[in-house]
Amino acid sequence: QVQLVESGGGLVQPGGSLRLSCEVSGITFRIYNMGWYRQAPGKRREWVASITSGARTSTNYADLVKGRFTISRDNAENTVYLQMNSLNPEDTAVYYCNASYATNDYWGQGTQVTVSS
Repeated sequence: QVQLVESGGGLVQPGGSLRLSCEVSGITFRIYNMGWYRQAPGKRREWVASITSGARTSTNYADLVKGRFTISRDNAENTVYLQMNSLNPEDTAVYYCNASYATNDYWGQGTQVTVSS
């Protein structure tokens, strides 16, 4: 019933850009806090960025992506985005979308981002 579907991943050269999308269904999207996480090969899943629910949203970013990534949401489309600029090979990972509200926590299937020349 609840679905989070990421898209937009792919192969890019260092310094390049990608925009990830996460389309959400089965929940009242506007009341959920949304986030992006990533997991690189051999590493634990780490938090990347988050955006709060409501009309007046707040965003937060991990230090490693601050200034390069931008998270945004479109409540009319039930979609959260992650604009990624100035990508480097260390950004290579599977990127996961997360929706959180109270005790509810949902995850997407992930989309692969590979940064390589």
